[in-house]
Amino acid sequence: MHMDLASLMPALPEIVLLTAACAILVLDLFLPEQRRELTYVFSLVALAAAAAATVWVGGGPRDVVFHGNIVRDPMADALKLAIFLVTLIGFVYSRSYLQVRRLFMGEFYVLGLFAALGMSVIASAASLLTAYLGLELLALSLYALVAFDRDSPAGSEAAMKYFVLGALASGLLLYGMSMLYGATGSLSFATVGQRLAEQPADQTVLVFGLVFIVIGVAFKFGAVPFHMWVPDVYHGAPAPVTLLVGSAPKIAAFALAFRLLSDGMSVLHPHWQGMLILLAVLSLALGNLVAIAQTNLKRMLAYSTIAHVGFIFLGLLAGTPDGMAAGMFYAILYALMAAGGFGVVVLLSREGLEAERIEDLRGLNQRSPWFAGMMLLLMFSMAGVPPTAGFFAKLFVLDAVVDVDLVWLALVGVFFSIIGAFYYLRVVKVMYFDKPTDDSPLRAPADAQWVLSLNGLAMLALGFFPAGLLSVCLAAVS
Repeated sequence: MHMDLASLMPALPEIVLLTAACAILVLDLFLPEQRRELTYVFSLVALAAAAAATVWVGGGPRDVVFHGNIVRDPMADALKLAIFLVTLIGFVYSRSYLQVRRLFMGEFYVLGLFAALGMSVIASAASLLTAYLGLELLALSLYALVAFDRDSPAGSEAAMKYFVLGALASGLLLYGMSMLYGATGSLSFATVGQRLAEQPADQTVLVFGLVFIVIGVAFKFGAVPFHMWVPDVYHGAPAPVTLLVGSAPKIAAFALAFRLLSDGMSVLHPHWQGMLILLAVLSLALGNLVAIAQTNLKRMLAYSTIAHVGFIFLGLLAGTPDGMAAGMFYAILYALMAAGGFGVVVLLSREGLEAERIEDLRGLNQRSPWFAGMMLLLMFSMAGVPPTAGFFAKLFVLDAVVDVDLVWLALVGVFFSIIGAFYYLRVVKVMYFDKPTDDSPLRAPADAQWVLSLNGLAMLALGFFPAGLLSVCLAAVS
């Protein structure tokens, strides 16, 4: 096996991130408690360095290295930059929460970096083996993070549920991949797609393998009926972990779905389109309807996640470049919205109080107009209220669905979006029209204030100027 510097360059972001995570892990062992801030700073630097490496090696023609296992293309570049950005945002939001609760340990940041590494590997996967390795690295890091607060029974219970159900889903996904490998004799997505095109359409083994693969992907997204872990994990995990679990991994899940379904099994589009239609409708219906009944903000956002996954699936099932680009646009935008929404939950929490009930936001505008304004923009964007970015994300997805003559499915999406607007607007009503139960002023570190301001205002900026990000997505999928 010949290995030179040129063949390593496309994997430079992963190499930088892996080296930095290992270095931070060792460094943290020797840092005294009062110098733990260095771990936080170095973690941000590591993510920034990985993003810089992505930009440096990005552009130019598509590169496939490591014997067809790693690909560097516009899709991988764009998704990796989004993953690193959202993870960095999560780290900034989490610092004060972890310090107050004596959870400010290097393990949180190291596990977060390894999770980002797993997501990056998924984005660059060019074979079934690489995709599965990246997925397992991500999953194992998240299992440990959910149980990060060892004194929390709810966190331990959520981690056990997540681990058991995640292991089951990983097994089903691996079984589906093995059937696909058995039918085509290759692990490479490009070769699998080529051999599927050469084989007769009636392949029972392939269809069974596809079913298992779609189940595995649906679990990682948290789509109905494989959503049972989402509300419990979001509720039981510490708020900063919920932020990490609920944001960037959705980008990785989109990457996994795109690589498996579009790169590897585009020939089987009629089969997996029908499965995704069912998953999308169920996710839109259950997610939006059950979210209305929630009084816990984290559980409400968990069910809203399920509903948003339905919209991402609408883009994927279209199977066209416009549909894939719309799904990618939606996944990136949702990760930013979720990071901001859970970020407000993290920043509102203080010692002795977990601000995870909707009523904890009562009168927020009177206590902090800045906090309330940013949350307003995030909730409006999630609801799809113009001129926020969420409106255009939904519009692009619905347009792609209409283009493939699935008008009824677009109408279903519009119907449940209208229902979903209710529980987002309820949060706005509580913030602006209810009297506060606590008049104490709200404080947040300067870095978190700046990041939350940028996070919220980005929803407005991307609403006024969505073309830039959308053109990046179109270039990535073409």
